[in-house]
Amino acid sequence: MQYNTQREQLVMPEYGRAVQMMVDMAVRLESKSERQRCANTIVKIMSGIQPSQASKEDQEHRLWNHLARISHYQLDIDYPVRIVPQEDVQAHPEPLPYPMKAIKRRHYGYLVQQALDYAKTIDDGERRRFVTESIANQMKQDLFVWNRDSMDDELVAQDIARLSEGMLQLDLDDFSFDPVGESILLHGEGGKKRKKRK
Repeated sequence: MQYNTQREQLVMPEYGRAVQMMVDMAVRLESKSERQRCANTIVKIMSGIQPSQASKEDQEHRLWNHLARISHYQLDIDYPVRIVPQEDVQAHPEPLPYPMKAIKRRHYGYLVQQALDYAKTIDDGERRRFVTESIANQMKQDLFVWNRDSMDDELVAQDIARLSEGMLQLDLDDFSFDPVGESILLHGEGGKKRKKRK
């Protein structure tokens, strides 16, 4: 008795060993017309094994490409669709470049730094104050996520001045942090403490 683990590994196991054996037999046929007829039959069998919800054209394109792949691209027939070359199928995608950006305070992230750089360009004093206060609220939430013990209003004001090179100042006497953001972090999306059942 021969176990599957002792046999040749299947190219596409989802179609099973019977399809693999039929394709191997079709490759060995001498007549091209016989190979073509055999390939048409195999594709019909494959469509029954792997039915698709896609359109008929997409399904046909997929099955014929699978047939070429199962045959190790050695089945010499007239394919009714464009066959993706073996090199393209086996090619690995190019590695994505990782954006290595210099972040002055990593727990705030790069977007906070960008926001502060944008705030420095605002000429309108009232708008600049509003944007700076919005950034301050975000920074306090970032501190909460990073380390609850470091959630300090004075620290946020100092970091804004430091990160903006002194161009932005947060007046803590005239500004109170938005309790909504903090409430969401502490008590969930409802923003309120849940009442205890009596």
